[in-house]
Amino acid sequence: MTETPCASATPNLLTDGGDLPPVVVKLGGARAVDPAGAVGDVAHLVANGRWVVVVHGGSTEVDDQLEALGREPEYVETPGGVTGRFTDEDTMEVFEMALPGKLNTELVVGLRNAGVDALGLSGVDGGLLAGPRKSAVRVLEDGKKKIKRGDHSGRIDAVNDGLLSGLLADGYTPVLSPPMLGEESDGDVAAVNTDADRAAAAVAGALGGELVVLTDVAGVYEDPDDADTLIGAVDTPADFEALESAAEGFMTRKVMAAKEALEGGAAAVYVSDANVRDPIVAALDGAGTRIDRAAVVEPGSDAGDDDAEGVEQ
Repeated sequence: MTETPCASATPNLLTDGGDLPPVVVKLGGARAVDPAGAVGDVAHLVANGRWVVVVHGGSTEVDDQLEALGREPEYVETPGGVTGRFTDEDTMEVFEMALPGKLNTELVVGLRNAGVDALGLSGVDGGLLAGPRKSAVRVLEDGKKKIKRGDHSGRIDAVNDGLLSGLLADGYTPVLSPPMLGEESDGDVAAVNTDADRAAAAVAGALGGELVVLTDVAGVYEDPDDADTLIGAVDTPADFEALESAAEGFMTRKVMAAKEALEGGAAAVYVSDANVRDPIVAALDGAGTRIDRAAVVEPGSDAGDDDAEGVEQ
């Protein structure tokens, strides 16, 4: 099991061909994200010998199910300005039904119909994603910093990359979703929420893979209202600093996840449009925003930053 965000114990894990790292695909859970193109691309990559791990979220489905039960989803803002879901006990029950239940099953069925030997897993299975539970989070309400208790979320600090690499070597394509395995203060464990972008980042770092984050926009823009300001290549620390400054809203968390992936051992991160033709292949070929490891990690350095905080999505 590899601890994150430190460099992976298997940073050079490669496909059978020996020359390409695995691809970790983060598929967004928003209504505007159509998984059909990604499913076809996964099938194409796997048929050509590339190892692929799919990680998916599902915040929209969780919200829909909560509203069907007459409950309002609760989102909070951290002191750092990041907005995320507050997961109380009732929300956690819906979360478990929606992600590893409904959405993961649907995605596995779609991939198997495309000829992929897909295997559905949650972060709880085999301790794939593990770390301390956060039962209280720091939030910003009416301009004041407060502690909000009763949360069911966690911070990933270990990935069972041995299990994933074994499945990949046996010809399976893992399809992974939250929840993660949260470690309680008394030593027990529980299923808790974790952000799917950061889960994908942890997996990509542990496997030394390339992370493709598919979303409902073309990438990160200098000006989100101007499609001509797409940031293409991010190759240097100065480029990454500019990227962080440009990211707004939901993109802030994706840039945070990109940094964690690269610090953890990922080779590169791509943020790109899920709804274009051949979205994964297009991203790997340069569409969207590409973030090189050198933009975050100095060559020869031991990367690791465990100070990132936030409420999980």
